[in-house]
Amino acid sequence: MKDNIRTNTRKRVLSGIRANSRLHLGNYLGAIKGMLALQENPDFETFYMVADLHSINVPYKPEDLKKNIRHVVLDYLAAGLDPSKSTIFVQSHIPEHIELSYLFATELTVARMLHLPTYKEKIKQYPDDVNMALLYYPVLMASDILIYKANAVPVGDDQLPHLEVTREVARKMNEKYELDFPEPDQFKTEGHYVPSLTGEGKMSKSVEGSYILLSDTQNEIREKLAKVPTDSGRGDKIPETGGVASLFALVELFETIEKKEDYKKQYTSDGIKYSELKSELAEAIYKELGPIQKRRTELEKDEFYVDNVIQESAKKARDIAGQTLKEVKEKMGLL
Repeated sequence: MKDNIRTNTRKRVLSGIRANSRLHLGNYLGAIKGMLALQENPDFETFYMVADLHSINVPYKPEDLKKNIRHVVLDYLAAGLDPSKSTIFVQSHIPEHIELSYLFATELTVARMLHLPTYKEKIKQYPDDVNMALLYYPVLMASDILIYKANAVPVGDDQLPHLEVTREVARKMNEKYELDFPEPDQFKTEGHYVPSLTGEGKMSKSVEGSYILLSDTQNEIREKLAKVPTDSGRGDKIPETGGVASLFALVELFETIEKKEDYKKQYTSDGIKYSELKSELAEAIYKELGPIQKRRTELEKDEFYVDNVIQESAKKARDIAGQTLKEVKEKMGLL
């Protein structure tokens, strides 16, 4: 029986996180918690990758990338992703992704890629390093998804233009070569927007000083929170932007709505002591990260287990990817 013929009616889901740095709270609340929920849902078959190929289209150091790939795998496992329930793999270990992406590239025009808003944003962010890989990113993303014939992709709204490229590729390949690629839909998990510690935008690994890592100690968390910009601690209403707004959002995420309301009352009456708020918040954040860090420490000691997870998952992923690639090459006259 072909390896990617499904023996059940479960929908396939693919998700991944780039390996540009260690994972942070934004990754955890915005992505990993949703990945965990899907993993435990019997309606879905889950594929989770470390998107290392998507990490090299911007300036990077090879030695850092190698470490970060391992870090992301460890963070996945420590957070609760289970290799007996999900296929957890490193993108570059499945070379079929790249080969299929080239075949897909024959169905997409350069003009189509140039008009994507995400590409325009990257040009502004890296004006001195506008490489072909940046332009090619959505093509490789389409291959990542369709090579497993995934039905759904947990992505934010900012990735919808890329997802539409994937759907377009699926349609074109199906119509032209009589293939059976699904047109994957956006799947919205119950993720959370995690604000930057700088008070501007969301927590991001590309903005220094904006994030708290999953590996940070309680002291490191406290030190980072201490640097969050604040005001006098008193006013008519809570600011909707800036560092104070970020602190209140984190209080709601890691403490309680009641605690947030209590701080609001302090702010609009006698005033709030940010040192106390930040100290309590650091403790609450670490309380959630502590068990993850403990599991991570145990995993770091068992290199054989982690290596085996990476290798076995790669075999499973390659079996499925290889069958899909074979089907496409046969239909395109390459086999």
